[in-house]
Amino acid sequence: MIKVTVWNEYSHEKINPRVREIYPEGIHKAIAAGIAGNGIQAETATQDQDEHGLSESVLAETDVLIWWGHLLHEQVDDAIVERVHQRVLDGMGLIVLHSGHFSKIFRKLMGTGCALSWRIADEKERLWVIDPSHPIAEGLGASIELEREEMYGEHFDIPAPDELIFVSWFEGGEVFRSGCTYRRGLGKIFYFRPGHETYPTYHNAEILKVIANAVRWAAPSAGTKPIYQEIPVSLEPIRSRPVSGGQD
Repeated sequence: MIKVTVWNEYSHEKINPRVREIYPEGIHKAIAAGIAGNGIQAETATQDQDEHGLSESVLAETDVLIWWGHLLHEQVDDAIVERVHQRVLDGMGLIVLHSGHFSKIFRKLMGTGCALSWRIADEKERLWVIDPSHPIAEGLGASIELEREEMYGEHFDIPAPDELIFVSWFEGGEVFRSGCTYRRGLGKIFYFRPGHETYPTYHNAEILKVIANAVRWAAPSAGTKPIYQEIPVSLEPIRSRPVSGGQD
């Protein structure tokens, strides 16, 4: 069983009636319900909880963390960001959605500003599957079409992705690298673009399939955990020789 925590700043749903109508229990609840089952156990956490819902014990039990934020990036406690960062380096998977590109944790992991261009005009988005052999694209057709979404456009200030899974085309003509994977330490990271709060994107079955696929891909592997330490005694005998740069 893969244990997932879906984290949401949970602000738009409280102040915007349109968002509340689409996601009456919050974006986090919609995502959790949409991906649960078939080996995935999904819990939720929100920014207004103690420790933003991301205590040491919660993160210790989390295989994959899903992150959605927008208005309150700068209000996320730096100590919590550091805690999540260390868990990723130790092997926890991280899926960053939509405007989470500007979150403290994503910028810290990328080492860049993660800025982009945008427009809200109720326009069509078509996500083209660039790597159909990748596990995140399993079960999809050639593309996913969303009738209404926010536009994100290049240049997207991120490092070159390890793998590019999706590229979006928008009705207004822009394109965007919308599905990118990275590895940091022992952790796997997936950035997935769709998900503006005023559209029902997280009720779309194909979008939920991508997120569920990404959870399975990002879950920690059972490989050997590396040990970092001084090794004063070598495994094999070392021939005695003059120290490099020394005098006779």
